Amino acid sequence: MAHDRRIQTLFGIDLPILQAPMAGAQGSAMAVAVSEAGGLGALPGALLGVEAMRTELALIRQRTAKPVNLNFFCHTPPAPDAAREAAWRARLAPYYAELGIDPAAPIPASNRAPFDEAFCAVVEEFRPEVVSFHFGLPAASLLERVKATGAKVVSSATTADEARWLEDHGADAIVAQGYEAGGHRGIFLTEDLANQPGLFALLPQVVDAVEVPVIAAGGIADGRGIVAAFALGAAAVQVGTAYLFTPEATITPMHREALRHAKDDGTALTNLFTGRPARGLVNRLMREAGALSAEAPAFPTAGGALMPLKAKAEAGGSADFSSLWAGQAASLGREMGAGDLTRTLWSEARERMRS
Repeated sequence: MAHDRRIQTLFGIDLPILQAPMAGAQGSAMAVAVSEAGGLGALPGALLGVEAMRTELALIRQRTAKPVNLNFFCHTPPAPDAAREAAWRARLAPYYAELGIDPAAPIPASNRAPFDEAFCAVVEEFRPEVVSFHFGLPAASLLERVKATGAKVVSSATTADEARWLEDHGADAIVAQGYEAGGHRGIFLTEDLANQPGLFALLPQVVDAVEVPVIAAGGIADGRGIVAAFALGAAAVQVGTAYLFTPEATITPMHREALRHAKDDGTALTNLFTGRPARGLVNRLMREAGALSAEAPAFPTAGGALMPLKAKAEAGGSADFSSLWAGQAASLGREMGAGDLTRTLWSEARERMRS
């Protein structure tokens, strides 16, 4: 079985395996390990300030000369909504009381920053080989500057319509993100989650809808998933949750323990932790408040009021108020280094393609 090699050629990588950028769950160490193994390592920028990003990129450039992907969110920050924030605080007040936290204390600010002039300057300074975006694409003027560095531009589509939009607006490749995928949905043309397709339905339709190469994401954790994605027209795969089992992942011990006990029906889409739907392992807050709540403030502000609860609970060894991002194939995860996982995934896929 042959596969489309356009992504390997476009990005200059040996293996058609991309490590999903996972903000808050990894840094430069994972990106370096994956890139050195022949895949495309990624550094997520959503939770990094400009100086922290420069530091991480400098480490990457010191440790590998292989291509790397620098990832950004490109959402529009919401207008302040005091009434909605107050309602959200009232909803969480019983938990504050339970944990002995002052419900009137100032709420920490969320720090998920969208791609802007300052981040664009970092791209121009370090010139990563690939720059990827979530929630669409940035303003045309910023996108032109990114492309002028020579970077290949990638973004995520959750429907064929989103894929067409991304191609029309300058994407060089598209990640087809199935409903199974962990973390934030890349959805940007609609807010209707009910109609979101799984990867097996989405992928061939995206491949048929666009001319640029397509990367499959969602529920891929071993060689079987890779070969299935190739059979449906993908030129590469993007793997996220499986990399959370590696020592390079910077997740909490509680998150690691939850992943070890994950089941196929153990995740749900939730907007409680950031205000935007993302898939994670079900925990107490999701069960009691409802995974999707109209009370949660707009992205990314919902997380501010949860920060004190998360900090207090985690200090006691509990993940009741933590975002435990994971996809539906989390139970397939294996504990090994990120570089070894990359090589193992490709070895498994090649073996199946030969048979």
